[in-house]
Amino acid sequence: MRKILGLFIAVLLMACTGKGRVESEIAKIDVDVQIDRFDEAFARATPSNLPELKNTYPYLFPEQYPDSVWVNRMKDTLQQEISTEINKVFSGFEDDKSEYKSVFQHIKYYFPDFDPPKIVTVISDVDYKNRVIYADNLLLLGLDNYLGAEHRFYDGIQNYIKKNFIADQIPVDISKTIAKSKVRPPGSRTFLAQMIYYGKLYYVVDLFVPHLPNENKIGYTEGEYQWVLTNENYIWRYFVERELLFSTDSKLSERFIHPAPFSKFYLQLDNESPGRLGQFIGWQIVNAYMENNEVSLQQMLNTPAEEIFNNSKYKPEK
Repeated sequence: MRKILGLFIAVLLMACTGKGRVESEIAKIDVDVQIDRFDEAFARATPSNLPELKNTYPYLFPEQYPDSVWVNRMKDTLQQEISTEINKVFSGFEDDKSEYKSVFQHIKYYFPDFDPPKIVTVISDVDYKNRVIYADNLLLLGLDNYLGAEHRFYDGIQNYIKKNFIADQIPVDISKTIAKSKVRPPGSRTFLAQMIYYGKLYYVVDLFVPHLPNENKIGYTEGEYQWVLTNENYIWRYFVERELLFSTDSKLSERFIHPAPFSKFYLQLDNESPGRLGQFIGWQIVNAYMENNEVSLQQMLNTPAEEIFNNSKYKPEK
């Protein structure tokens, strides 16, 4: 028994040492984090200095819109109120860059050609589907989407959406947005291909923010994440027994892939389940594949969904 326990501890220490070595290397990577508070600059602006603002941020002022649009926006009381609420939550946001430096260091480690973009904070009018926009050397961040799930600005938005409207979710959303630029879209219309796409995506996000809880990475509450862990075997059996994996039925995306208040088994347990269970299962399949195969990250990202599934040896515990 002592020998077995000693072997277990040795293996655990080796694993921890390996992870610690990687994190130590990542911490040494030199990256420059720039945070530009355009939201504050616009809130302070007046019609007289609008030309100067447009010259500084030309990418935020489409030419097809006349200056009157921006002047009216400056005077709009709702815009002023949003700006006030943002400052309550994000005063000095640009001063503490450690969290974003860590994200960029991790991305640079796994994708050496990555150049950290400038983070430009904006007011998006709660455009939560585009909370983070990443394009080359810029990353636009709509701070009005992170004021707290119960903020009055989000009245009327369903709970399953606004539960992630919290400041702690920003590093995850940045990681996920950049990860999408590294993961190819599904190669086919099958349910399996869609699951594996999200599995690859969350595997990459996990590399970018390894210190965060898994429920944060996938956007579940702690209770929702515990539910999927407890019911993982049942979810998987449901998919297999009903021969859903290679189905191209578009309704499967609505039932198990797209954001929703719950997943749709069409059973009594539906109301207990969180949405996007297909994404979660895809993540577990990709994790199993990487654990059971000697392949690099880039090799995995280029491997077809069916091959990943066939070689994953994925089998959730009962």
